[in-house]
Amino acid sequence: MDDTSGRMILSNREGWSRSPGLICTVGLYCSILLSNFAIAEQSTDSSMITPAPVLAPDNNSDAPDRVEIDPVATDDEIRQRISDILQTTNWFGGPEVTVQRGIVRLTGTTESDESRRWAGDLARNTEGVIAVVNQIEVLPSRIWDFKPAYQELYNLVRGFVQLLPLIVVALIVIIISWVLAKLTTFALRRWLLARSGSQLLREVSARAGGLVVMVVGFYLVLRIAGLTQLALTLLGGTGLIGLVLGIAFRDITENFLASLFLSLQQPFREGDLIEVANATGYVQRLTSRTTVLMTLDGNQLQVPNSTVFKSTILNFTSNPNLRDSFIVGIGYEDSIPFAQEVALKVLADHPAVLSEPEPLVLVENLGSSTVNLRIYFWLDGSQHSWLKVKSSVIRLIKRAFQESGISLPDEAREVTFPQGVPVHMVAPQGQTEPVVSAPEKPQGDPEIVATKAEAGLQSEAGEIKEQARNSWTPGENLLTSSPAEKKQ
Repeated sequence: MDDTSGRMILSNREGWSRSPGLICTVGLYCSILLSNFAIAEQSTDSSMITPAPVLAPDNNSDAPDRVEIDPVATDDEIRQRISDILQTTNWFGGPEVTVQRGIVRLTGTTESDESRRWAGDLARNTEGVIAVVNQIEVLPSRIWDFKPAYQELYNLVRGFVQLLPLIVVALIVIIISWVLAKLTTFALRRWLLARSGSQLLREVSARAGGLVVMVVGFYLVLRIAGLTQLALTLLGGTGLIGLVLGIAFRDITENFLASLFLSLQQPFREGDLIEVANATGYVQRLTSRTTVLMTLDGNQLQVPNSTVFKSTILNFTSNPNLRDSFIVGIGYEDSIPFAQEVALKVLADHPAVLSEPEPLVLVENLGSSTVNLRIYFWLDGSQHSWLKVKSSVIRLIKRAFQESGISLPDEAREVTFPQGVPVHMVAPQGQTEPVVSAPEKPQGDPEIVATKAEAGLQSEAGEIKEQARNSWTPGENLLTSSPAEKKQ
């Protein structure tokens, strides 16, 4: 009997050893039974098996992918390991872990869904765990809970403290860039001082160089901060911003550019008498927006630089010699050459009329009752007023014509009487007709070059410039002074 039993056991052992497929089949069947038992027990619980791991609260890391215990872990070892980890986190209230045949049941309380999911992921990733029943209860949040606000404030302070080294480096770079920009502006201003006569051009070029240095400094700060794309956007948007500002402030930009070109070309200087945009006056200054004139009436006039740049400029001071003219009519019965000689003698004797270029007396046209002569003469505009000199010349020529017997007739007028005009000649008896004597030669005024009414022949430029100096003038002057202004 014993031998038979022994042979049977031996044969069975030999059969098991000779049938490895049978062993695998039995093992697979046992695994299926255990899995069905776990699933059935889990289906009776109201909680769910936790999904994939998620972030833990308070910015903690994810649950570990696998918690190693021993090559072969018992239920008690699994329970102890998971329980120790949950209690160490201090995220759970009364955490309890029970393990039966590899199935873990978690109970307790927590304040967030993230903690609950984290505990389930931790248990599921522990070695030897087949399934997890997560029954941890999430406590309702309090209405007056300032913990999130404190946490956010803490994060802000922590982030600021972490950025302090970067802020210090950025401030150092900005300060260095500002110093280099100042030095660049000063160096460019000194370098352009001997190469450009335009003060505005020197200032604009120097400031542009300093601005380039500052832009490079800001670019380095953004690169250090890791904002490379923003730095490239800043460099690319600088030109776009300039274009947009140029369009938005078109008039201001146009006047500024016009002042730049006027300061370079300098068609007039400070103190020059010019006529521009139907206005005549002495130039006081050229600013970045307007040209300031002092008119002959003593009024301050500001003309936009864009208008000055696009208008025709008549500069009376660039050439001090000025020519003026006027027309005088003589009778048809008078000798034209004789009248010309009389006028030329007056011009030659006048102290304000220049001999070079020589004055001229030309026949302008034949009028209805007069022969019109145009008289041309030159004068030094920097010394004399052409208005006063013209008044003096007209007065002296009129006196000379009268003394020479040259008539200055009025325009002929024809009067028509449709009914006629009856004329009766009655000679009184015993009386003779009176003898009409020839008109005496008019006694002209004494030869006075300038009368009291003309107040001398000198130019009023000095008086007007003195008024301009005493007046308030806006803006910084971008012009150089004229030679006459420098003498004063």
